[in-house]
Amino acid sequence: MAKIFVSWPGFSAEDPDTGARLIEAGHELLLYPKLGARSAGDLSKLVSGCTAAIVSTDPFTAEVLTSNPTLRIIARVGVGTDSIDLAAANARRVAVSITPGMNSKTVADHTLALVLGLMRKIAHHDVEVKQGHWDRVGAHTPAEFTGKTVGVVGAGEIGRAVMRRLAGFDVHLVYFDPAVPAVVGTRRAENLDELLRSSDVITLHAPLTPKTHHLINATTLGLMKTTAFLINTARGPLIDQDALFAALRRGSIAGAALDVFTEEPPPPGSLTEVPNLLTSPHIAALSRESIRRMTISATSSVLAALRGEVPNTVINPEALVAPGSLCPGTV
Repeated sequence: MAKIFVSWPGFSAEDPDTGARLIEAGHELLLYPKLGARSAGDLSKLVSGCTAAIVSTDPFTAEVLTSNPTLRIIARVGVGTDSIDLAAANARRVAVSITPGMNSKTVADHTLALVLGLMRKIAHHDVEVKQGHWDRVGAHTPAEFTGKTVGVVGAGEIGRAVMRRLAGFDVHLVYFDPAVPAVVGTRRAENLDELLRSSDVITLHAPLTPKTHHLINATTLGLMKTTAFLINTARGPLIDQDALFAALRRGSIAGAALDVFTEEPPPPGSLTEVPNLLTSPHIAALSRESIRRMTISATSSVLAALRGEVPNTVINPEALVAPGSLCPGTV
């Protein structure tokens, strides 16, 4: 029997496709849903004695991994691993699995919703109408999407799903991704600066790495058109949030829509004085359907690893086929 730490909100011990499968296999569930910020110290105590973890964006730092030697697999519900110290996981022979390809369409749908909501000022007009106002022209007249140039930063699975959706809006598509030489029907920018200067809408779909941290900063914001809109459904630290908010207050760009933030959730009051900002609570990847797919996948990965198998969702399979791993008889 293994103890399994679960931080994914809504994960149920009674669900026949997830929690009940783990219990029927003889394992013990420790349900600690992550509903806000969680420190490494807090996490280390919660994970104590566990062999596996099914997690949200919990901070699996080197400290957490070192202080929990029984841990053998972390199953991330999602694809981002920036909250996990992968070097420390490899050193401790802790496997890390993800749920690839299960939320790309969901993120793309939400991205389009934010683009249209921001340009058409949906949130503002919703509040105004409910308060009895009927302002149809002036400062809050929406922008038109047709004919605009949309710059997509990152042409992975999610970025390409966004491009496919954008193709039906009669817009001009340009993308930048050093690792992707061509995307059919889309022009490739030579560099990020070119994309930022030419685009009316910029949407971010890059992974968070040391190279992409604060990819959008005071300098790069200064390259954007004053009429441009910025969308981020990827990772908060891709943007220097202070620089972005300063630009919005100055009117240096027309608006921004953020699903992700530097600190999640954002501190109370930190967003109230930022104009032309549309927000959502890191929910772009989530739908009833995508959550179902991802939690079932994470459950299956944990069960497979505990049986001594190497799931194809594991991004560091050597951790499960090395001395001290879960796989008996492997070297």
